[in-house]
This record gives sequence, C-alpha cells and structure tokens, in this order.
Amino acid sequence: MNIEKPSFGQVKVTATGFFSLFSIVGIAFYGLPFFYDFWVQDYGWSRATVTSGNAFGKIFIGMFAFIAGWVIDRFGPRRIMLSGILMGGIALIGLSVVTTIWHFYFFYLISALGYMCGGPLPNQVLISRWFTTTRGKAMGIAYLGIGFGGMLVPQLAKKLNLEFGWHQSLMLLGILMILIAFPMIWFVSDNPEDAKNKHQNETPKVPLGTILKGWPFYLLLIGSICSIGAVAGTSQNLKLFFSIDLKYTQQQSANVISLVLAASIIGRLLMGWLADRIPKKYVMILIYAIVAGSIPLLYLASTPGVIYLFAFIFGIGLGGDYMIIPLMAAELFGVKVMGRIMGIILTFDGLSEAFSPMMVGWMRDKGGTYANGFATLMVLGAIGIIAVSFLPKENNKI
Repeated sequence: MNIEKPSFGQVKVTATGFFSLFSIVGIAFYGLPFFYDFWVQDYGWSRATVTSGNAFGKIFIGMFAFIAGWVIDRFGPRRIMLSGILMGGIALIGLSVVTTIWHFYFFYLISALGYMCGGPLPNQVLISRWFTTTRGKAMGIAYLGIGFGGMLVPQLAKKLNLEFGWHQSLMLLGILMILIAFPMIWFVSDNPEDAKNKHQNETPKVPLGTILKGWPFYLLLIGSICSIGAVAGTSQNLKLFFSIDLKYTQQQSANVISLVLAASIIGRLLMGWLADRIPKKYVMILIYAIVAGSIPLLYLASTPGVIYLFAFIFGIGLGGDYMIIPLMAAELFGVKVMGRIMGIILTFDGLSEAFSPMMVGWMRDKGGTYANGFATLMVLGAIGIIAVSFLPKENNKI
C-alpha cells in the first residue's frame, strides 16, 4: 500500500479537526451530561426532561442536516465550522444561567446547531478532501479530540464546580470552547492547493439519486442509526445512573466517565489504523459488536471492578463508532457527495441520538430501574451488527 506522507496543510487540517471536535463534541456533547444531575437536584426536573433537551435539539436540526451537507459540498466546510463553534460556546454560556424549561430547550437547540455546523459532519468532509490512503489514520487522530475533551471535562468541571459552582463552571467551559477551536478553523483551507491532482477529484461524481436507489445506503443508514442509538442512550445516562442510582460521589462518577473517554482514545487510534488496512466493513462490525457487548456489564455494576471493565470496553467501541461511519460512506460512495450523504445519515442518526437517551430515561422514571432501558439498547446494537454484515466491502459500481 502506498501511504502518503503528510504535508503541512494536512497536519494543519488534522490539528483543526482535533481541536474543533475537542470543543464541540468533547466539551459540549460529552460534557453536558456531567451537569444533568445538578438540573435534576436543583430544579426538580425529571431525568426524561434533562435528557430531552438533547432530543429537542437533535430533532430540530435533523430537518436541516441535508441542507448543511449541501452547503458544505457547495461552499466548503470552513465557514460553517466557524459559526458552529460560536454557537456551541454561546449555548453552554446560556445553559449556565437558565432556570426555566423553555430557556433550557432554546440553548440546547443552539448547542445542537453548533454540533451540526462545527462537529463531525464538516470535519469529516474536510479531512476526506485532504486525505486519501491515510484517511482512516487522519480521521482517527482528529477524533482523538473527542476523547481528550470528554476525558478532561469531567475532571475540569469537578474542579471548577468546587471553586466557582456549577453555573460558573459551565460558563467557563463555553468560553474555553471558543478560545480553543475558533483560531484553528480560521487559518485552515477548505481544499488542498493541488486538489485537481487528488484521487478523489479525479473520480467522477455519482448522482445522489443513483446512490439512494441502492441497498448499501440503507444498510449503512440502519446500522448507524441502531449503533448510534445504543451509544447515545448509554453515554447520556451514565452520570445519572452513577450519581443517583449507584450513589457514586462526584469524584467517582468523574473517574468512570473519564475512563470511558480515555478508552475511546485507544478505540479511535486502533480503529482508524485498522480501517486503512482491512475492509472497513469488518472494522464497523467489530466496533458495533464491542458497543453491544459492553452494555450487559452495567447489570453487574454493583460488583467491584466491573464498572471499570465496562468503561474500558464501551469506551473503545464509542471511540470507533462515530468515526467509522464517514469512512464507510467515503468507501462506498466517494467524497464528492459526502456532505449530502452524511447529511442524510446524520439526520436519522440525530433522531436516534435524540430519542434513545430520552427513552432510556423515561423507562427509568417509570420502572424505577435501568434494566429495560439497557436491554433495549442491546437489541439496537444487535440490529446494527446484522445490517452492517450485509454491506459490500466496497461499491465497485461507484
């Protein structure tokens, strides 16, 4: 295999992806659940309510993900990423001062829009434009930002909470997001200067309608919906499960959540490395199996040490889950329509991310236990594995 040597521009793009995902996903997406129990305890809101903020935002932006993908394909990812980082930071600042449900929903909507504009979708397109043979490695390194952000935020938030209280802590995290990511995005370019010589630009553009008529698109869509639902339903309820059900201290909860995100770093590097060397379909099946197989360990959470085993295994699967979808999409359909393809996929994945945590929280509120919710997440994971197993290794017609 001819492995391309990274240019300065490629290094800059990878670093930009790292810091933007560190901020918009690591801090905002994985950091916010650390504050769920404060809203429950201070304002008396239910678990379903605090997890429904994520659902409300994802449902709203799901209607616009395809439009965002079209804009990215047409005008490039840089400008939309700049707006996304600003929206994500402002959302956290707003959420730090809300006291009413409608304010909570409003700023969660802004956070979700920031996630769409500054998170995985534009970064996936940006990296895919700049890389070919080492796309998996580059995507894996960029996605490390999510792991480092999510790993550090619980520890940082805990210290800030002790010093300033949770309101000011959340506000400072929003400011930090903007300071970290905005300058990096400002100085990056949408395309390499020698784009005309790149393999992906030599490949003819396949009409979107042709792709939508083929069964590989729908298998990828179903697989991603199910596995993303399993990941989101689990990760968005962990802090509630630890703090309220298992009676963990803030320190104990922070340690386990940090281990999840630390393990996700290993998962991103490992799965990115594998994706450049073996068919991405098999990497995807492996990731989905790890996610589904880790959830049963939550039933044994009271057994000493098991929760740390869960955190490590689940973290590896989480690290690869979001990253493998655009790699598989690029393998099957090419990069010229990737913004639109991923826009469609992220629309439905966003609905899965929205309803899955809320559904699990609702089951816990009604049944008094997470047992049924966790079982549902395992079924979702299994369906995802089955769907992906029928994917071709590559689309030879495209």
